[in-house]
Amino acid sequence: MKITVLYVSVTGNTEKMAGYIRDGIEETDDMEVRLMNLNQKETVDFSFVKDSSAIIIGTPAYVADMSWQLKKWFDTDWNCNLAGKLGAAFATANCMHGGADLAISSVLRHMLVKGIMVYSSGAGCGRPFIHLGPVALKDDLDGKRELFQLFGKRIAQKDVELFGEK
Repeated sequence: MKITVLYVSVTGNTEKMAGYIRDGIEETDDMEVRLMNLNQKETVDFSFVKDSSAIIIGTPAYVADMSWQLKKWFDTDWNCNLAGKLGAAFATANCMHGGADLAISSVLRHMLVKGIMVYSSGAGCGRPFIHLGPVALKDDLDGKRELFQLFGKRIAQKDVELFGEK
């Protein structure tokens, strides 16, 4: 099974968290995962995205919203059909009150418009609860490693549950 982790990273913080998510996904057997930074167009493999059963999208929080690069991609890239995929979101921010939860909500709304089935694990998987998606602050990226790995693992497990061979 294939999972795409698509994100925008300017400073490297969001990319670091994407790597932790990948590590969690890889704990589930038979998963192929690729990280793709929209800021580095050469890393985006739309064929892999198309073949993925799940897509996890990450953004830095800017002005309590997703990055402009990700918004532009949602608005203009109609060649990438995402309908029917499992989707999840995560964010990084400079400060606790930087609007990361609103940025994640914005990503999730755009996913719904694209026909993606959104999932975060919520309270259904127990503690730690991940209601909308995980958030990491720039001063504590490594402190959130386990949370982001757990998030990746939960998304991979749900992907197998929904799309794995029966």
